[in-house]
Amino acid sequence: MELKPIRTGDPAISRGVTYDAAEIAAAEQGQKVLRNTYLLLALTMVPTVIGAFIGMATAGVIIAHPIIGTFVMLGAVIGLQFGIAANRNSALGILLLLLMTGLLGWWLGPILNFALAMRNGAALVGYAALGTGAIFLAMGVVATTTKRDFGFMGKFLFVGMIALLIAMLANMWLQIPALALTISTLVIVVFSLFLLYDLSRIVRGGETNYVIATTGVYMSLFNIFANLLNILLALSGERD
Repeated sequence: MELKPIRTGDPAISRGVTYDAAEIAAAEQGQKVLRNTYLLLALTMVPTVIGAFIGMATAGVIIAHPIIGTFVMLGAVIGLQFGIAANRNSALGILLLLLMTGLLGWWLGPILNFALAMRNGAALVGYAALGTGAIFLAMGVVATTTKRDFGFMGKFLFVGMIALLIAMLANMWLQIPALALTISTLVIVVFSLFLLYDLSRIVRGGETNYVIATTGVYMSLFNIFANLLNILLALSGERD
């Protein structure tokens, strides 16, 4: 197997470190996918914000039928993800992704209305956004600076996600506040690790399609933000 240094000016050469050509290609591909993922992720914020404003104006539709609405939303998001995966190499995949992010933004409408009705609600929304950004930054730094492969976490995280989804649906009937806070906390932990897993796969060249990569990263950020806001509202919300 041929071993080559990345470039003659690489300080690693002075330490006797060489690089496999395949590793170099994977690293370059990973950086390209990561860059495109960040650009597309920034674009998804536009339909998310638009959807959120629409959701705030039409929140009564969701509040009137919360259980039915939840199952319809889950079905729509899962269906759109299948559509995105099937069209990941075409512009249609991007359009479906933007549609999904707009739909999820709309779904945030009721909780945003609830938050903004509180005296410190706007600040809590800002704190949730800053907290989500901090987690994103931290996971991104870990993924891009460590040489550790986090691929082993995939199956465990998927099982954890399914378990949390079942617990969340069950608590829609049980209505136990302590359980809701516990679920929200665990969701933040699981999707923070999902974020690390996805970003690590991108950097290491395990994910070569930026549309699929953006979908995974966006879903993690959405779940972290929504559940962090839930916790902040429950623990720090100040009613008028």
